[in-house]
Order: sequence, then C-alpha cells, then structure tokens
Amino acid sequence: MIRAVWNGEVLAEAPSTVMVEGNHYFPPESLRREHFSESRSRSLCLWKGVARYYDVTVHGQTYEAAAWYYPRPSPLARRIRNHVAFWPGVSVEEDGDR
Repeated sequence: MIRAVWNGEVLAEAPSTVMVEGNHYFPPESLRREHFSESRSRSLCLWKGVARYYDVTVHGQTYEAAAWYYPRPSPLARRIRNHVAFWPGVSVEEDGDR
C-alpha cells in the first residue's frame, strides 16, 4: 500500500497511484475525506490544466492548500482526473517505509 501521512494521520491510502512529474496522485476514493476541505486556491499547469486545492486538517492543525487535483484536466493528463497529490510536508510512504 501507498499512504500519504501528515501530523500522524493517514490522509490517503491506495494499492497504487499514478506518478506524474515525481508526484504520487492518489485515486479520489482513497482519501480520508474527513481531513479535507476545499481551498480557494487555484493554479495553472500549461499541460495539465487548472488545479484546485484542498486544505488538510488533522488534530486541530491545518495545512493550507496541502493537496491538489485536476477536476477537468487536459486530454494529455486525463489519467489523473480528480486524483490527489500532496505538497512536501505530507509524507508519501510505501509498504516497507514504516
């Protein structure tokens, strides 16, 4: 399994992710949604499209815009539609890393 962990809590866990530009993109169903809230942040990647962000809250602490996803990616990035990646600070661990 591959896990995204922050502040001692697993944010997402999946048997596999999609790797793009060195980032693990977790399937949307792998997220522990109780830790995520929509952020107002947006950014543009010229080849993937417009990214939207989530704030992550664990144990009363919030990491603003800690995760991003592409709800309507370009055709070149369609395989990561709604998949979620994380900024540094959220550790991505694979079995054997723990």
